[in-house]
Amino acid sequence: MKKTESQILVIFGASGDLTARKLIPAVYQLHKNNLLPKNFAVVGVSRTKMTDDEFRDKVAISNEHLPREEKLDGFHEMLYYQPLNTKDAADYENLRTKLEGIQKEKDISSNYIFYLSTPPSLFDTISHCLKETKLSSQDNGWKRVIIEKPFGYDLETAKELNQRLHQYFEESQIYRIDHYLGKETVQNVLVTRFANSIFEPLWNRNYIDHIEITSAESVGVEKRGGYYDSSGALRDMIQNHLLQLVALIAMEPPTSVSAKYIRDEKTKLFRSLKPLSPDDVKNNVIRGQYLTSKIKGDVVPGYREEEGVDKNSMTETYCAIKFYIDNWRWQGVPFYVRSGKRLPTRVTEIVIHFKPVHYQIFDQNQGNGDNVLILRIQPNEGILLKFGVKVPGEGFKVKDVNMDFHYSELTSTDLPEAYERLLLDCMQGDGTLFARGDAVEAAWEFVEPILKAWKEDPTIKMYGYPAGTWGPEPADDLIEGENEIWRYPCKNLTNDGNFCEL
Repeated sequence: MKKTESQILVIFGASGDLTARKLIPAVYQLHKNNLLPKNFAVVGVSRTKMTDDEFRDKVAISNEHLPREEKLDGFHEMLYYQPLNTKDAADYENLRTKLEGIQKEKDISSNYIFYLSTPPSLFDTISHCLKETKLSSQDNGWKRVIIEKPFGYDLETAKELNQRLHQYFEESQIYRIDHYLGKETVQNVLVTRFANSIFEPLWNRNYIDHIEITSAESVGVEKRGGYYDSSGALRDMIQNHLLQLVALIAMEPPTSVSAKYIRDEKTKLFRSLKPLSPDDVKNNVIRGQYLTSKIKGDVVPGYREEEGVDKNSMTETYCAIKFYIDNWRWQGVPFYVRSGKRLPTRVTEIVIHFKPVHYQIFDQNQGNGDNVLILRIQPNEGILLKFGVKVPGEGFKVKDVNMDFHYSELTSTDLPEAYERLLLDCMQGDGTLFARGDAVEAAWEFVEPILKAWKEDPTIKMYGYPAGTWGPEPADDLIEGENEIWRYPCKNLTNDGNFCEL
């Protein structure tokens, strides 16, 4: 296990929901599992006026996501707070004084992680002030910065943000976080591919017919209508989360399991995505918005009726894309990704469809004869392989059956939260699961033609779909082949179909 040096985690925007719901619980689990360094502290920073004790009560003692105080085992004593106006340079001097006092009290080196859990508009301001006050100087200890998504609003803003951050930090100091990459099941995609010799010979255009990736949410925009209406499914999910899954599925084997080599291969893959022409956007991209509908007896509002959403909004709550990868391994293999809100269930999975046998000699009346490998990211995490077997009795009738594995069988405890892994990796200086600047820009380059076409071409349709369904019907037409449609997954990995129990 890598050594974790003494350090201080400084969280900007510490009065926000992410800190109490995800970040502090993740740090607590690292503490509980003895993964934190002996000399360690967390300093919350935000505009809100609070004392150390008030902050400890808010994010630890009274936090519903943590155990009761008597079970915290002194964890809350690691937490400190410093009120700060992010635009006031003098306040950063107060932060320096606070940090130096904690270092002296707890014998901690000048190693800092700055977690920017703030609106993107403040990334540049905070980074500039950290440099001006020399808080980001590495003269007496390393400094790292974690950037929350969204990283840019489009290609231009992503490039601009990269340029600005590079004025204050080296690329090796910047950790662009994507919590999807911290999921155990996402990391297992690499292990499944590269640790098993049975898959690599088949993992190419000769044996794979097509690949689909689904990320579905059963909820609507809830209380985030104002934010979501300026984002949408393409920016919020596909540009980052789903393209990261595409990279892990399609990238070439890295030379070793290290940040540089894995991220090199992912960036190379992004640069191999075949650019979409305006006609491609019209024919191979489907967007939609959920409409008012009744789900399990309750009427749920349509997207345009949600709080904070423009009544004439053209923001997509569903997006499906068909595209290709221009390289030796994947030439001619269609990839399909889709993401949407108010779909029948919450599920994320990768589905590998292998080509059928060249000449069918058996009766396939109880199955379609296709071999399918499903990598379930969430929930009911696991792996499912579909293949044909003989039906007992006379003749050679074939039936599709499932062979499945569930992650719950490997451990009696819950799978670790993504933020636990990602925070620990940053503490140890491992950037493998974080996005690199050139990869982020390459992903935006693929998405940019879609955004441009939607903005400039009023003839591109926005489809409505009833809340609780699998999205606009034309999305099924994207899938090539006779009788081919998307897999309709259930919460249970081994079930599928339009009418499964959710």
